[in-house]
Amino acid sequence: MIKVVTSIDSFKGSVSSLEAGYAAKDAVLSVYKDAEVVVMPLADGGEGTVKTLVSGMNGKLVKAEVTGPTGDKITAEYGIIGNTAVIEMAAAAGLPITPVEKRNPLYTTTYGVGELILNAVENGCNEFIVGIGGSATNDAGVGMLQALGFEFYDKGGNSVKTGGKYVADITGINTDNVNPKIKNCKFRIACDVDNPLCGKRGASYIYGPQKGATPEIVEFLDNALKSFSEVTKNKLGIDCANDEGSGAAGGLGYAFRAYLNGELKPGIEIVLDEIGIDKVLTDADFVITGEGRIDSQSAMGKAPVGVAKRAKKYGAKVIGIAGCVADDAYLCNAAGIDAIFAVTDKAMSLEEAMDKETTKKNIRKTVTQIFNLIKTFE
Repeated sequence: MIKVVTSIDSFKGSVSSLEAGYAAKDAVLSVYKDAEVVVMPLADGGEGTVKTLVSGMNGKLVKAEVTGPTGDKITAEYGIIGNTAVIEMAAAAGLPITPVEKRNPLYTTTYGVGELILNAVENGCNEFIVGIGGSATNDAGVGMLQALGFEFYDKGGNSVKTGGKYVADITGINTDNVNPKIKNCKFRIACDVDNPLCGKRGASYIYGPQKGATPEIVEFLDNALKSFSEVTKNKLGIDCANDEGSGAAGGLGYAFRAYLNGELKPGIEIVLDEIGIDKVLTDADFVITGEGRIDSQSAMGKAPVGVAKRAKKYGAKVIGIAGCVADDAYLCNAAGIDAIFAVTDKAMSLEEAMDKETTKKNIRKTVTQIFNLIKTFE
């Protein structure tokens, strides 16, 4: 009896991770009736991670009213799996939920991210997975920290306002009133960039312009982040501004690392650890992975290659499937995916190719033929 593990990322706009996985499972069982097929959810720590992990691990979705990136009240959603909260910072402070005319990192805030964390704590969570992609902010996570009870003062002893502009005013820090439950929380931060907090590769220069910052604002914000890191170093003895990932999400990576002892890791590694994929890979013969499009970017550490690298530790053969396979997808072969197949088998419109039922049918057809071929070698 063969064992097959399916762990496929969503085909965005078409099928979810689990829908793709179960379509592939149906195909395998149509060829090998007695095969053991295990379906595992897959995401990379970015958009869609909350829903993927919640649906795949019998969790629940929770809604909470929080402060949005521009200061207005919004409803944000996060997931709870056991005592673990899964949060996408973009749900509370993301660029997509920030009106174009209000995109200005001088004033946008991460305060709502802290409110989401507090809501999860009150719901019994003390473990956190936080995806920090897609931010509209450049406040070094100060807004989030303020929501958690950290206090920041200007030279006059006044509490600073929220927003990137006011980070420059911080000269004093008080940690006495931090929510005591936060000290017992563990934070795993899904971070796929290696930018430091400040400088030409820092948060402000690299990501500020896409959030609405002019060159003058970029320079101001970079100086503000540098000043804040110096105050943090002098007051708390913490120096991690130059660590990889500290510049992620406008410096939110720095706040997690410096103030909450957060661990920053590639999103796919956190997800694979959370779903416990190694346990099911130990005796797997074949692994089916994939995503909507496989190309050279996939080889740079996206979800399917993350799965492939884990699978190779246990000697499994890895099959990649995708709606579209680019000319440079062969680079993924060297990264651990043994063979890659496009599931679209004929010319069709984009609308038809993106149709949920069509995609599931195409996955079943393609995987069936792959395993028909495998069976001929027995």
